[in-house]
Amino acid sequence: MENQGASVVISHHILDGKQQQYEQWLNEIVPLTRHTKGFIDWQIIRPIQGLTFVYTVIIRFDTIENLKNWIDSDDRKKLIEKANPLFHKNDHYKIKSGLDFLFENENETKVPVRWKQFLVTWSAIYPLSLVVPLLLLPFLRLLKIPANHYSNGLLISASIVFLMVFVVMPNYTKLIRKWLFK
Repeated sequence: MENQGASVVISHHILDGKQQQYEQWLNEIVPLTRHTKGFIDWQIIRPIQGLTFVYTVIIRFDTIENLKNWIDSDDRKKLIEKANPLFHKNDHYKIKSGLDFLFENENETKVPVRWKQFLVTWSAIYPLSLVVPLLLLPFLRLLKIPANHYSNGLLISASIVFLMVFVVMPNYTKLIRKWLFK
């Protein structure tokens, strides 16, 4: 499960008038990144001229380990140091993989290890998979919606996913943050 691939989303807020220098800097770092072990692809979302100054760079690697090795590499650190005078804010990045968005935390740039993600997700889904049908099915019958295995399953799973993404996981991960990111 550790080899499912990983992406890093990097935001660089470039100082006004420094975009050309940043583009030249990209010409230095792109070839270095492309020749890094595990590199898959690279996308650059450029700012709208005269409107924004934020470049968003998305880089994908085959494993989290290879991505972290690149992020922590001396070559990248030297190039980031070289580009620092161009940045309005420091180099900011987030690593994402699989269901990592469920574990997103504004203060963390790393993701929890997979076994912790598994335990946390399972411990949240299990009670929901017991409670949601107990609450939802009587409500559907009250609305005179006929019992149907497929539509019941569709509505139950949609409710569980909605609750997981928008209600449970944002609060649950805050509650167990110290253990999760340790």
